[in-house]
Amino acid sequence: MKWMTRTAALIGLLAGLAALPGQSQAQDKVSVGVFPVSSSLPYFVALDLGFFKEQNIEPEMTKLMGGPSNVAAMMTNQIEVSVVLVMLEGLNANVKKPGVAMYIGLNSQTKVWKMEQFVVRNGFPANSIADLKGAKLMSAPGPANLNTAKAILAKNGLKEGDYTIDQLDMGQHVNAMTAGTFDGGYTLEPNASMMIKAGVARSLEAGVISKYILGSETADAYAAGCAMTSDFIQKRPEVAKRFAAAWAKAIAFINANPDEARKHLAKNTFTPDNVVDMVSMLGYVMAGDMSPQQLADFQAFADFGTSIGVVPEKVDVTKFLQKF
Repeated sequence: MKWMTRTAALIGLLAGLAALPGQSQAQDKVSVGVFPVSSSLPYFVALDLGFFKEQNIEPEMTKLMGGPSNVAAMMTNQIEVSVVLVMLEGLNANVKKPGVAMYIGLNSQTKVWKMEQFVVRNGFPANSIADLKGAKLMSAPGPANLNTAKAILAKNGLKEGDYTIDQLDMGQHVNAMTAGTFDGGYTLEPNASMMIKAGVARSLEAGVISKYILGSETADAYAAGCAMTSDFIQKRPEVAKRFAAAWAKAIAFINANPDEARKHLAKNTFTPDNVVDMVSMLGYVMAGDMSPQQLADFQAFADFGTSIGVVPEKVDVTKFLQKF
């Protein structure tokens, strides 16, 4: 009887352990490419607050600077998820290898949700983008950023030859402006806030994709987002689903607690502690929650990418949205 009692107790203990939540199980590792700018905030919120851990996910992070390096890593299956993948470069990759970049969440940029913007060094005589004639400009790296910057300049009456513009690694933007190497340029957050805080530059205009490319200051410019490879989704569907659940929880947290959420930019991105409170949040949304108008804005931006040659052919953006 004692033996039977002990056996029953052991079986009960094992059953109890099996029923424990996921943290008692081995976590699933996911290779993640991270571009450590402010739009990568959902990743760091999910990591710091344990949202990935709740889903038995252990991200293995590789820092990848810019769209081209993230695209290359996805196409060669070196990473399964790109935390911040430039939209036009992701769509370009999808034309070359269909489904290589499936977006689970997108980041909207507007004049309120600031990311891309034109800045000018203090002392340079410009009050608008049109005043940049004759300026030596820098641009965020990658063909999508460079060609978007040129298109916005053209919308303000400046043709190539009226200015010079060179791609520059994001980590060098603040130093270049501090040194006076450039008169201004097309930069991203948190760099713009860092320049302003340091007193070396000022913002000429933000939300320029919405206004000049999409034709409305209130349009959602989905210039980047979080994307998974189709291989990851197909070969490990449950892991992909749980990663997306952690991402959705991070977005919900950011939208509900922006002031608390932005603190996770410090030490995780290029954002210094004294600039964190200045950095704007973005309009984060899961692919499955997009409204018809948001989808229309997304398609319009993709069509723009085709018009400037970054996306080699017209695409239906809904084919590259992964809804969970």
